[in-house]
Amino acid sequence: MRGRHHIYLVPGFFGFTNLGEIKYFAHVIDFLERRSRALGVRAEIHVVRTHPTASLPQRAVIGETMGREGAVHVIGHSSGGLDARLLVAPGVSLPSAASVERVARRVATVITVATPHHGTPLASFFASLLGQRLLRFLSLWTVYVLRFGRLPISVVAKLGALFARLDDHVGLNSALLDQLFGQLLADFSPARRGAVETFFAEVSKDQALLPQLTPEGMDDAATRDRPGVRYGSVVTRAHPPGVRSTLAAGLDPSAQASHAVYQALYRLASRTPQVRAPALAPAQARRLRRAYGTLPGAGANDGIVPTRSQPWGDVIHAAQADHLDVIGHFHDKGKPPRHADWLTTGSGFDAERFEALWADVAGYVYGRPRGRPGQ
Repeated sequence: MRGRHHIYLVPGFFGFTNLGEIKYFAHVIDFLERRSRALGVRAEIHVVRTHPTASLPQRAVIGETMGREGAVHVIGHSSGGLDARLLVAPGVSLPSAASVERVARRVATVITVATPHHGTPLASFFASLLGQRLLRFLSLWTVYVLRFGRLPISVVAKLGALFARLDDHVGLNSALLDQLFGQLLADFSPARRGAVETFFAEVSKDQALLPQLTPEGMDDAATRDRPGVRYGSVVTRAHPPGVRSTLAAGLDPSAQASHAVYQALYRLASRTPQVRAPALAPAQARRLRRAYGTLPGAGANDGIVPTRSQPWGDVIHAAQADHLDVIGHFHDKGKPPRHADWLTTGSGFDAERFEALWADVAGYVYGRPRGRPGQ
């Protein structure tokens, strides 16, 4: 593809695109900019500001930044992939429908990354009152780790027991959850604390997205693909928690606490009955078997989204990774580390795998094979 390219990155629910230097897609943008230059491609990369938990129609809008020429590519992570699909769906009813249709006609490629096309059982839990409080805490946890590198030991000491029986909805002390939330928030500067508080106040006004992300809700959220648009997907699967992943977390108390959270989230996300496992196209099934050695079962997931829920169109890349590894939030052994990991899963995902994944994405966008920059 010649000429200018416009790439739009769409965050998932609770995507913190408006918290100053804390950037959801920072590592993705950095790599795509470098890759585009290496390929001799003129590309403008934009991050779409979405309301974190608003309904899909409210989120699926792109700003007026695409100019008058060049191909448009939309890449969505998590529920942002559903936004991307909805944006270009023919005949869909969205706010500012006239301008949306003008945008949709320009879109050449839609890529979804770890997206729950068929829903996720976690959404049912997060839609509950207790689940919403937990999701608020996990979101602040993510922001905190990306800002400071690790949780304070005083918080870590209380986390293991807090999440030990989350999947049974037993033992989750909501008062302690609120106390830990306040403790983390207090460590931010007054200005940043205000931004975080504003962010969560906005979130509390519209919680329509979560019911739409349940497997049952997705049955009513199907959208047609637009003729002429290429649809590709990045699929993720994390290791099931167990002795291996616990040992991989090592002796670091923060990593062990994070792993306890992962164990609980994985169990919740694995509750798709085998009879409800989404069917796969033959090419999708072959791609997953080649990547994982076997076809993932209904319970396989990345800690948030079932693996079988993620394929849509061409499977561009299938990674052994958790839900946030793929956007650059993984354990980094560098000194100092460039990446910060908030969910310890033992996936083994690293910078080399991150770059291989996004090189495949760039190759799909630009129609060029991986590993041949400049050709």
